[in-house]
Amino acid sequence: MKILGIDIGGTGMKAAIVDTKTGELLSERHRIPTPKPATPEAVAKAVKEIVKHFDWKKAVGCSFPTTIVDGKCIHTGNLSEKWLNVKVDKLFKKECKLPFYVSNDADLAGLAEVSLGAGKKEKGVVIVITIGTGIGSGLFFNGQLIPNLELGKMLHSDGKIIEHFTADSVRKKEGLTLKKWALRFDELLNYTKIVFSPSLIILGGGISKRFDGFKEFLNADVKVKVAEFKNNAGIIGAAMYAHKKDK
Repeated sequence: MKILGIDIGGTGMKAAIVDTKTGELLSERHRIPTPKPATPEAVAKAVKEIVKHFDWKKAVGCSFPTTIVDGKCIHTGNLSEKWLNVKVDKLFKKECKLPFYVSNDADLAGLAEVSLGAGKKEKGVVIVITIGTGIGSGLFFNGQLIPNLELGKMLHSDGKIIEHFTADSVRKKEGLTLKKWALRFDELLNYTKIVFSPSLIILGGGISKRFDGFKEFLNADVKVKVAEFKNNAGIIGAAMYAHKKDK
């Protein structure tokens, strides 16, 4: 089935029409900057712009960079404090006059990878970690999503939130080399291994494309793969999620 998938990130919003059976992008990927400030009103207008770009008239899937429960944002994430308690699906539906199915971005990226990509047929606990403006995470057991795991919100040993130590945005802001950043990220991998005993960790987000440049600095005793769909995983997972929900 063909579905429009939209992936909203802290810095950019990406979308494409997706074949939900294969994960293939059936259109060119369209990207626009995330509005600054990323208030609900501003982001909703940007979503409408994306829908108009594709001349889309049917249901839309959307991956969103905060904790989402039944379409409602229950954590502000890295966008704007004004998102707290907003029914994101209803907001976008009202703006675009189309059905919207919204869930956490890392959960939906994981849905694509576990169903069709790097985690396909993997048994046991699989965790998808997306590395970008913040740290997103999706938890799966025998292929089934256990929603709203937030590894990035755990505390580091210094008492600070761990994504403020390991996100790719932090690497850029502090001018860290890949090695210095990877040694930080390895702490997160080791902690994840201790707590969850995953059979596989899948890495996504823009920096995952540079995996060959930093994998030698990761020492956690756990199998790690790069997301096969790379930065398109959120788009594909969003479309798959809408297909599943729009019955």
